[in-house]
Amino acid sequence: MSQEPEPSPSSKQTANISRRRFLAAAGGALAAPMIVPASVLGQNPPSSKLNVAFIGCGGRGTANLSGLSEQNFVAFCDVDTRRCAAALKKHPEVKLYRDFRRMLDEKGKEIDAVAVSTPDHTHAVAAMAAIKRGKHVYCEKPLAHSIGEVRALMAAARRHKVVTQLGNQGHSSEHIRLMCEWIWDGAIGNVHTIHAVSRVIHCKIELLPQLSERPPVPPELDWDQWLGPAKARPYQPLYVPNTWRGWSAFGCGAIGDWVCHVVDPSFWALDLGAPATIQAQAKDYDPKKHGETFPAGSIVTYEFPAKGKRGPVKLVWFDGAEKPPRPADMDPEKEDKVPETGAIIMGDKGTLVHGSHGAGGLHLIPWAKMSDYKQRLPEKKLPRVRNHHQDWLDAIKEGRQAGSNFDYGGLLTEIALLGIIAIKFLGRKLEWDAQKMKFTNCREANQFINPPYRAGWSL
Repeated sequence: MSQEPEPSPSSKQTANISRRRFLAAAGGALAAPMIVPASVLGQNPPSSKLNVAFIGCGGRGTANLSGLSEQNFVAFCDVDTRRCAAALKKHPEVKLYRDFRRMLDEKGKEIDAVAVSTPDHTHAVAAMAAIKRGKHVYCEKPLAHSIGEVRALMAAARRHKVVTQLGNQGHSSEHIRLMCEWIWDGAIGNVHTIHAVSRVIHCKIELLPQLSERPPVPPELDWDQWLGPAKARPYQPLYVPNTWRGWSAFGCGAIGDWVCHVVDPSFWALDLGAPATIQAQAKDYDPKKHGETFPAGSIVTYEFPAKGKRGPVKLVWFDGAEKPPRPADMDPEKEDKVPETGAIIMGDKGTLVHGSHGAGGLHLIPWAKMSDYKQRLPEKKLPRVRNHHQDWLDAIKEGRQAGSNFDYGGLLTEIALLGIIAIKFLGRKLEWDAQKMKFTNCREANQFINPPYRAGWSL
């Protein structure tokens, strides 16, 4: 029996088909960049915009909505209507979901890419749900809440050939590139020690007694969805909407909040990879008694083995109440200060200081050395990008990976997560086998590598 010919598609349908074919080709060509010139696509063709869905529309979600504002918004998901009120007011035509799984099921054919801006403990389940459906993913840092989740996301992104980006915005800055180029130029010689710091405090020890209180769940909040894969517990306003980073069931403390920013320049410049050992110190903190939150200040020492042409590197992380020592070669006449958030990189021929996000105050010390170095700055060798969101968008359209893709951002995230585990075993030097993904001298620590989800949740 013959079939009637299919009707000719409308111009809108043709544009959508063209866009889908273009994105599919880009996703499948990550090993061989595919650059489509503007002269082919047109000045503002439909295929130049992505259909983006957002999981989490408040907090960092607001910044991601802004950073992706020139794309097509096709769906919002947020478990708290208070947090997404501004987004809905500005984009009333966009449908809101409470469950990202339902959103992806219903809107999946329309979605090209997903931005994940939820609390840390739901990063992995949200990002994985999108990746498994072939969606490109931008995820806020840290990438995940456990090392097992990180490894699973890295593998899935490669398997499904999607373009990913971790939300450590400083990775797309000019200053992180300058720092890499200076170190590669030998500006401070062979780097042996890094002091990284964030004076942010995510400690809730004084609030622990209040966890026994049982206030009602606000009608605007879907508490069960907010918990996601975390162990079931009663609602507590001490957790939401803004203080979840200080509770270990949901956040990663100051170290998880800031390592992906502060350590990123050193991680890139020195190709640090994974540490061999991790050891933590903290005052007035008992992991068994206070384990639901984080110390008011911690010092975590990582030892990275020699790699390639560089020797071993010791990275010491300071947060909260703890502050790194002032380098002897800091110039007091210039009122030089140890950064509140940043790093001091020490080599056998000098010292370099940078502020947060790999930017702000990048300079050699003492200042006299910086003045001399300015006269012979190295050639800029690394490609520059417009901004972090645009790097992700361009990568999708060009069929390449973004600068802080999950293979890169995942390993950077692991540094923070290893520090969190070390805090549970204060004073003990943990030996880490990154390839086998296990601690070789502390069997008890391995239980925290891939903790179980509650029933109904999985990767």
